[in-house]
Amino acid sequence: MLNKVAFANSLAVLTVALYVFFVIIALISTRAFSILFDAQFFGANVASLFPKVQPSAASLVTLVLMIVMSWVVGYAWAWLYNRFAEIF
Repeated sequence: MLNKVAFANSLAVLTVALYVFFVIIALISTRAFSILFDAQFFGANVASLFPKVQPSAASLVTLVLMIVMSWVVGYAWAWLYNRFAEIF
């Protein structure tokens, strides 16, 4: 059985770490950011959809929303896993 809260917390922490990583890469090298970000989408030019501005309050709101949503998804995922583990 998975601990639902621990699983949700770990997923939220990983989300923050990846978000911060990509922000730092974007600030240091936009070319490296584009390559790494697009690689997640099998080379589709997704990075070009981002505005060419520095991080702002909107970036902080995005981070908070990502934390909340990743925690909720992590909790639901662990709950669902535990339910299936009981059934099968």
